[in-house]
Amino acid sequence: MSPTVQASAGPARSSGAVTLPRTIASEWIKFRTLWSSVLVATVSVVGMIGVGWVGSFFTNADWAHMRPRELARFDPVVTSLNGYTVAELAVGTLGVLLVTGEYSTGMIRATMAAVPARLPVLWAKLIVFTGLTAVLMVPTAFVSFLGGQALLGTHSTSLSAPGVLRVVIATGVYLTIVGVLGVAFGALVRNTAGGIAALFGVLLVLPAIVGVLPSTWQDTIGPYLPANAGQAALSVTPDPAALAPWTGMAVFAAYAVVATGVAAVLLKRRDV
Repeated sequence: MSPTVQASAGPARSSGAVTLPRTIASEWIKFRTLWSSVLVATVSVVGMIGVGWVGSFFTNADWAHMRPRELARFDPVVTSLNGYTVAELAVGTLGVLLVTGEYSTGMIRATMAAVPARLPVLWAKLIVFTGLTAVLMVPTAFVSFLGGQALLGTHSTSLSAPGVLRVVIATGVYLTIVGVLGVAFGALVRNTAGGIAALFGVLLVLPAIVGVLPSTWQDTIGPYLPANAGQAALSVTPDPAALAPWTGMAVFAAYAVVATGVAAVLLKRRDV
């Protein structure tokens, strides 16, 4: 083979190399071209804003008729951001589907054939979904809060009030970590129904189970449960029984890191 042919052949071979940026680009194309992914992402944004704004509007409209107990518990920040629970369900479900959807259709075989090292596929999915969730949820938290405060009228607060900015940012961060957990549980379980059940069993059912235990157990175990730890940052006035706001968020993030690590190990060891 002549030097000219060799020179032209070299770049052609390298141009087809499997790299993390190319794997990320592939995962992004998969995500944005699947209408169900776009739909669920839209639900997370619209649902969070909608619930927060509607709740704020009716709270303000019904203020004169609210019971003393409701007035005592009123928190303008919580009222405007209460839709995060809808976003949590949507984001967590979408994170699971991002992985299990390929297992249900069999497309995962083609994906792993294209990326034999396997782990770059998991990292790419995490990077795409974590980035997308953060880009969507943090601004959504601000829109939900600001619109909600406008609808609350004279009962509103502002971003400059103590603890408020922290809660708004933490809401977006919390939802982003929920998305990471969703991807991790999807990779662990490889089944859509099982992955969603496992994720929300940990986030929603586990705190309810601990809630029926003796109070001494609740005080010891409760603050360290994943959802309880992350939600410690979602209140302007921290709960004395909970972890410090950002300490709790760090614990919640640690759960996501551990789940991702276990998923990575199993991805390397199990058959597709």
